[in-house]
Amino acid sequence: MIEIKNIYKKFGKVEVLNNINLTFNKGECIALIGPNGCGKTTLIKSILGMIIPTKGDILFNQKSILKKYKYREQIGYMPQIGRYPDYMTVGQIIEMVKKIRNANQDLDEDLVKAFKLEKIFNKQMRTLSGGTTQKVSATLAFLFNPDVLILDEPTAGLDPLASEILKEKIIKEREKGKLILITSHLLSELDDMVSNIIFMQEGQVYFFKTIDDLLLSTNEQKIAKAIANVLKSK
Repeated sequence: MIEIKNIYKKFGKVEVLNNINLTFNKGECIALIGPNGCGKTTLIKSILGMIIPTKGDILFNQKSILKKYKYREQIGYMPQIGRYPDYMTVGQIIEMVKKIRNANQDLDEDLVKAFKLEKIFNKQMRTLSGGTTQKVSATLAFLFNPDVLILDEPTAGLDPLASEILKEKIIKEREKGKLILITSHLLSELDDMVSNIIFMQEGQVYFFKTIDDLLLSTNEQKIAKAIANVLKSK
């Protein structure tokens, strides 16, 4: 579904991505992890078309996305920190995005109901806590029933109940055959949710494994312990 071919990215003389080759398929929920500055965000922004690679290509359904934009209609994106007009209300933000997308398909409003956002439709965005803003961002990512979901630190700032609601939603969408990419520093949040894991270091893919292979090869039951085991052995 998404193929990343020989991607390099430089900012000035600094090489941020170095020969990245990856293939992501429908029905996979892939965790993209690694230390700060390893290239995760640059890779995600390249897939979203927000950054143009210095070299290489990215294919979406076998077609190059470079300098194109229509493919983005098939992607739901949840940023780590959502930024919205301060004086618009929650309801106005959701309605504005609906009009911008001009979508005719049935909308997925599961998270509107699960997060009980109807109760705060009249609240201005500037009055919301970080966690409630995250709920709005999550709702917008899933709203148009996209084939691909890219979620950047999706549970950061959410209370335990909201975090569990979002995790259950992610699992439900994965089971429908959607491709889901998640970045996270909270490795404990990934158990039972992701099918594959990519670990990046210094702009390169350190390893790309299925969760089953990772746990089996390290004789561990938890993702965090398995990754620590791999890193210690190198």
